Amino acid sequence: MKASETNFLKFLQGTKQFIIPIYQRQYSWTIEQCKQLWNDIVRASTDEDVKGHFVGSIVYIEKGLYQISSVPQLLVIDGQQRMTTLTLLLLALANKIDENGGKFEITKKKILNYYLLNSEEEDELLNKLLLTQTDRETLISLIEKKELPEEYSTRVYENYQFFLDSIQKSGLNLNFIYRGISKLIIVDIALDRDNDNPQLIFESLNSTGLDLSQADLIRNYVLMKLETKEQEVLYKSYWRPMEKSFGDVSGSSLFDRFMRDYLTVKTGRIPNINNVYSSFKEYVKTKAETPIQEVLQEIYKYSKFFVKLAFQKEQDKEINQILKDINTLKVDVSYPFLLEVYHDFSEGLIEKKDFMAVLKLVESYVFRRAVCGVPTNSLNKTFATLIKEVNKDTYLESIQVAFLLKDSYRRLPDNDEFIREILVKDMYNFRNRNYVLRKLENHNRKEIVDIESYTIEHIMPQNKNLSSEWRQELGDNWEEIHNTFLHTLGNLTLTKYNSELSDKPFIEKRDMNGGFANSPLNLNKGLGQLNKWSEPEILDRGNRLADLALKVWVCPELSQDVISNYLPKGSDDSQVTYSLMDFPELNGEMLGLFQELRKRICNLDSSVREEFKKLYIAYKTTTNFVDIVPQKRRLRLSLNIAFNKIDDPRGVCRDVSNVGRWGNGDVEFGVDSAKDIDYAVELIRQSFEKHREED
Repeated sequence: MKASETNFLKFLQGTKQFIIPIYQRQYSWTIEQCKQLWNDIVRASTDEDVKGHFVGSIVYIEKGLYQISSVPQLLVIDGQQRMTTLTLLLLALANKIDENGGKFEITKKKILNYYLLNSEEEDELLNKLLLTQTDRETLISLIEKKELPEEYSTRVYENYQFFLDSIQKSGLNLNFIYRGISKLIIVDIALDRDNDNPQLIFESLNSTGLDLSQADLIRNYVLMKLETKEQEVLYKSYWRPMEKSFGDVSGSSLFDRFMRDYLTVKTGRIPNINNVYSSFKEYVKTKAETPIQEVLQEIYKYSKFFVKLAFQKEQDKEINQILKDINTLKVDVSYPFLLEVYHDFSEGLIEKKDFMAVLKLVESYVFRRAVCGVPTNSLNKTFATLIKEVNKDTYLESIQVAFLLKDSYRRLPDNDEFIREILVKDMYNFRNRNYVLRKLENHNRKEIVDIESYTIEHIMPQNKNLSSEWRQELGDNWEEIHNTFLHTLGNLTLTKYNSELSDKPFIEKRDMNGGFANSPLNLNKGLGQLNKWSEPEILDRGNRLADLALKVWVCPELSQDVISNYLPKGSDDSQVTYSLMDFPELNGEMLGLFQELRKRICNLDSSVREEFKKLYIAYKTTTNFVDIVPQKRRLRLSLNIAFNKIDDPRGVCRDVSNVGRWGNGDVEFGVDSAKDIDYAVELIRQSFEKHREED
């Protein structure tokens, strides 16, 4: 490596050509960055005390081992952004000098011949700076004063116009501007192709990660080591099509996400989104025997699946609709799993109907958990490892079993839990309320209703100051009914007559033009036959919609025999299902005491799950937070919290960290009467909060 400080204009002089390699990102400086450079040059031009202004380094290497050219061709490894920007400024100055027509220290011809062109050369060797893609054509068109290409580089053109305008508006003598540019200093770094490693040097120059995205770094890593012809082949065959499919890979967080998900699929580990490049390099090292072309081919293949998932670009309309539903729920954490399933589908390992069933199962899994308030922090790990549980010979069934066997905070809520929660859920303020109503309305419907043209209607009005008619209709406890059921599924529907329906009594809402009686929507079926709207009607409609929800968001139903086929050998005990009947101590008063405490624990949060074990009853969120061991005269409770962390002013807790007990945790205490329950719940809540904070 040879590094030397030099004047930028002197650096450009002489016959040479700087080529931006095809793997480098396109020109990306914004107007703001151009303003900063312009202000620095203006200051240097007008302040005689400024002898020079440093603008950075330019790193380059000979184009190739087999280069045969009268003009030294140099590949720019780092510095293309400032080189391109200064080239645009020099071109703008040259054209302003020509436009002005006066005498200056420099002429347009000299600027072109000294700094922008190799005046004795022709064709591609003529230009000192060759950019990539549309950047190249746009810059050449500006220099040659030709019409811009149809797909021109907006950044190149807009920044050139910025410098024209800035020169004009500044009112500065053009000689001053030229003197300012003449004070620019760079570090000229020439690499030795035989002894220097361009990739390592490139990484060290961009170690902050502020300028380049993970996508930029990966692209450079893949292509930089190759000869120019091979770079072009791989770029045009694989990388460029990926750029187009993602819209713009350069600086794209979406591409970084894809690479993270791809690496998750291939390694079984989830890279940090900011360390995708480092993880990719480690992965490539494990594929040392595999040609880089094959690695890139596979990345390109999986990128097609990702684009279908992320942008819903699947050509099959049935599949694409499910993808839209999944993305409505915003569960891109499922992508690593779905990428591999998509791959298997493309390879014919799974039929279309089973592929669609897998997609719908993912949708049901995510939606049911959202309704039941199950913590979402573990979803990325769940989906990252799920593919390992797939048996390719019984593809769909093995996935169904995998979901059914998830427990605790990874669980797929069963029908009982789902029904219980969806009936009381505040669906009006639920993030995906439109999705819910759309799915319910259009289930098994061929003529799809676009619910975006409808508004959500509360059958029982939202207005807290209910009219006398509504209060009479709801009964003496109208206020409690209003608070309890207002935003629940049973009281919500769709209409295009929201303003007309307003707070009118139910009968008027039913019979008016556009009212419930003549509504074409499935959601409003049955409302026309009702004569009143009160708690029983809300509950009845809620139950009907909840039953429909079971058909929309299905939980697989498999026999225990089928499930047992997927269990590891020696896990027979895990197949045993326990219940209250397995605890003979729970009878009479002790059963009543347990039922009351059980209700209070389950009411702590909708994420709480009860599991009956052989010797105790567990209550879980992310893991067990309290276990109950029924005894003849009391309930013995184990709290999963360190003894020194429990706040126990009554001193009822005992440290059992070194004592063998059934249950989990270091804290133990007993409950033997109903008067102990309030205090017990306060102790239990501390353990629950500890585990919820760790989510």
